[in-house]
Amino acid sequence: MNNEKLWTKDFLIVSTANFFLYLTFYLLMAVITLYATETFEAPPSVAGLASGIFVIGALVARLFAGRSIERIGRKKLLYTGFVFTLVITLLYFVVNNLPFLLIIRFLNGAAFGLASTATGTIVASIIPSGRRGEGIGYYALSLTLAAAIGPFLGMFLSEHAGFSMNFILCSILLVISFVASLFLKIPKIELTKEELGKMQSFKLSSFFEPNAIPIAMISAFLGLGYSSVLSFLTSYSKELDLVDVASFFFIAYAAAVLVSRPFTGRWFDTKGENFVMYPSFLLFGVGLVILSQVHQGFFLLLAGVFVGLGYGTLSASAQAIAIKVSPKKRAGLATSTYYIFLDGGIGVGPFILGLLIPTIGYRGLYVSMAVVMIACIFLYQYLHGRRTVRSEEISEMHTRQADAG
Repeated sequence: MNNEKLWTKDFLIVSTANFFLYLTFYLLMAVITLYATETFEAPPSVAGLASGIFVIGALVARLFAGRSIERIGRKKLLYTGFVFTLVITLLYFVVNNLPFLLIIRFLNGAAFGLASTATGTIVASIIPSGRRGEGIGYYALSLTLAAAIGPFLGMFLSEHAGFSMNFILCSILLVISFVASLFLKIPKIELTKEELGKMQSFKLSSFFEPNAIPIAMISAFLGLGYSSVLSFLTSYSKELDLVDVASFFFIAYAAAVLVSRPFTGRWFDTKGENFVMYPSFLLFGVGLVILSQVHQGFFLLLAGVFVGLGYGTLSASAQAIAIKVSPKKRAGLATSTYYIFLDGGIGVGPFILGLLIPTIGYRGLYVSMAVVMIACIFLYQYLHGRRTVRSEEISEMHTRQADAG
């Protein structure tokens, strides 16, 4: 059993700060379409853009953040991200037209992209290498809990206290996160002039970590599959007359992740990523199949459990793999590469899948996504699974690459 300490003060601070950051994301994501419709009488397409343009802003910012974080400094980028996010959030109080709202949403996404890339990179440097899978798994719970609590809280506040209360709460949470981050002690990364020069160049490797691209490509398909749940579950549940039960879907999802995470993270480190990844693809696929055949509330919640066991495990494990296969000094770039592909799948998914729904319906949509998840098993095997090596061998490989470069 690995005795390296995981639950340090710094690990708890960065995980909590990340939870509050993602909570503000999900709080606003759950209500911003309704806000645009009711406040500015936006048509459905523009209201949807108010939601999706956030992801575009985050993608643009991650391209910058990943290649610049080691040059700027992890702590500086973290502070910049939190302050930028707070300032943009305060601007929601003075939005008076739809174009202004779209600009704010784009900038909000960019600020979020900076801050979340910084937290993901920092936590990778804090977690002991021998407990990386377990540590990333627990850290990812901050996203899972935010995804479960945020939409609930956002809709509740909008209905009972008005949209402004969402903005007030988000501002408070961001202030708490920023203050907490001031007490972080972050390991410094010393870069040579040659390494700094490479990061400032405009080659593909300056924006993406090549070693992380294979698993990141798979994460794009994971994001595509998960977007079918995020974007269309409400409409699907209305069609089934199960709206009240559907509100508990993400609670079941979060509960499954909470129960499984202590085991899956430890198995990742002790038995290897393949031991965790292959069953998780299958579980995610089963969850989508159950979702496609739902007629009763119980099976909707059961689908939430399987999706949590599948996607919840896959997303955390894939991030851990991206960091594991990349040189330590490029952990920031590996983190941003992973999230760019994952966010791309989640962001583009609703548009692509929305074109299919009139033809195949919601049930056909979820069956199709289940097939994609099964196909991902073979894609994963080809891109990463068959090449899986131990952490010690990866370290030796990176040393040889550094010597050769």
